[in-house]
Amino acid sequence: MKLLYYENNGMAEDDNKFVKDGTVDYKNNPAIKNQTGTWRACPYILGNECCERLAYYGINTNLVNYLKYQMNESSVVAVNNVTNWSGTCYVTPLLGAFLADAYLGRFWTIAAFSIIYVFGMTVLTLSASIHGLKPPCDHDNNSCHPKGLQIGIFYLGLYLIALGTGGIKPCVSSFGADQFDDSDETEKKKKSSFFNWFYFSINIGALVASTVLVWIQTNVGWGWGFGIPAVAMAIAVVSFFSGTKLYRNQKPGGSPLTRIFQVVVASFRKIKVKDTSVLFETNDEESVVQGSRKLDHTQQLSFFDKAAVETQSDKIKGSINPWSLCTVTQVEELKSIIRLLPIWATGIIFSSVYSQMGTLFVLQGNTMDLHMTKSFEIPSASLSLFDTISVIFWVPVYDRVIVPLARRITGHRNGFTQLQRIAIGLVISIFAMLIAGTLELVRLTSVKQHNYYEMKHIPMSIFWQVPQYFVIGCAEVFTFIGQLEFFYEQAPDAMRSLCSALSLITTALGNYLSTFLVNVVTDMSTRHGGAGWIPDNLNYGHLHYFFWLLAVLSVINFGFFLFVAKFYTYKKPYIGPSSS
Repeated sequence: MKLLYYENNGMAEDDNKFVKDGTVDYKNNPAIKNQTGTWRACPYILGNECCERLAYYGINTNLVNYLKYQMNESSVVAVNNVTNWSGTCYVTPLLGAFLADAYLGRFWTIAAFSIIYVFGMTVLTLSASIHGLKPPCDHDNNSCHPKGLQIGIFYLGLYLIALGTGGIKPCVSSFGADQFDDSDETEKKKKSSFFNWFYFSINIGALVASTVLVWIQTNVGWGWGFGIPAVAMAIAVVSFFSGTKLYRNQKPGGSPLTRIFQVVVASFRKIKVKDTSVLFETNDEESVVQGSRKLDHTQQLSFFDKAAVETQSDKIKGSINPWSLCTVTQVEELKSIIRLLPIWATGIIFSSVYSQMGTLFVLQGNTMDLHMTKSFEIPSASLSLFDTISVIFWVPVYDRVIVPLARRITGHRNGFTQLQRIAIGLVISIFAMLIAGTLELVRLTSVKQHNYYEMKHIPMSIFWQVPQYFVIGCAEVFTFIGQLEFFYEQAPDAMRSLCSALSLITTALGNYLSTFLVNVVTDMSTRHGGAGWIPDNLNYGHLHYFFWLLAVLSVINFGFFLFVAKFYTYKKPYIGPSSS
């Protein structure tokens, strides 16, 4: 394969002074290597993520109980509203990613959407605190009756938060990884470790949310329970801006969607071209895409190579029309996205499994004995702290123990490839659903034997739920962190926020899939007048069937993952002119 190179004028920067990945400092000057980035900048990013996740999980962890008992929603409606909102929180990142990659850059996208986030948290807090905005409750009958305005204000705050998180989630992990120069082997090794500690910081925030905040919401009040996360989000903004002078910033490269469509259009305009042995590329160190390094040609999806073939009409026109002639790097950007999609799809079922922690696990826990001691009850939503503890336990074990051991066996610098890491987590998640289903079967057997059908809390300790939470936490460390690293590493430089958003979309689709499955099984299982799988009183239900359904879907999903991973081709960094 031969490439045609067209040289533009430019000056090389001092290799020893500046980073080589095209990042700039806060003044838009080339980033100085020993004054910016690496772990000196990361504490501010990790602090921001920790506080932002504390705010998010401070709402999400116990939201199903707020909707059921304060907003007077049924179990199925509350579960669906939680998964729909959680799903939206992972769809809005597409908007944030597009703005970051195309126009604003990751720094200013995070900054702008953080303000929206704080405003949403404030509205939500007011809806639970101010007389006239919070739902009136009859404490004697333990019921609340919200009015239309109160419901509207509550959901306004909730979905402003969803919009705010859309600008933060796709950018913050990529922004942290941007602090490490890919062309420096020492920094590149540290970047893999960054993703582990980034997820660790997420779970520190989640730990506080699932313990302290859930207890405050349950025992002190929802005004305080929502107000503290609002303050945490304000602290997250302060932490982020504190590191401004230390950050390395990737320049926005223009609309990635425009470049994708340019390749598609150019390919179809040259559909009759047969010879793709000579392809067009510039001769600069950077590609024509601002802030992006070039990519080497790959053989897969060769139809799109036609877009980089310079025809006679392209030569006659003189200037390059990007809708007719694209560079190899632009073509490879599109190929990279297409290759990611089958791997991306396998994250949906895993996310459905993960979403049960904030919905059906909580409702299952509500039916069990909540006592830690005779005088102290633990809120059912607080059991998610064992998922968090699991992650906090497994991240350093993985980074300091498993990786060195695996490195000796596999010879891979990270111990496992990213795809191997994801696969291990998918297998572990199957066991989480089997454990949850088995526990529910045992619980229902006890209900039947002792006629506990109308008992609110049966005499079975909620701490029997700990294994299912702990196993999901272990699966997260492998799959979610593996996905973070995989989508960042395999994304073109100027599409990294977009690809991070794609990985988050699996969480959204997983939540929506959970909503769909709940609705389907509810409709089918109540069709002949029965209580169904998931009635308001779970003692009459068959919740274990739903968990086992997810286990079966997870097995099928793992088989599909093995199939698509076998044929995946990793992105090739540019290595200069070559022929083959």
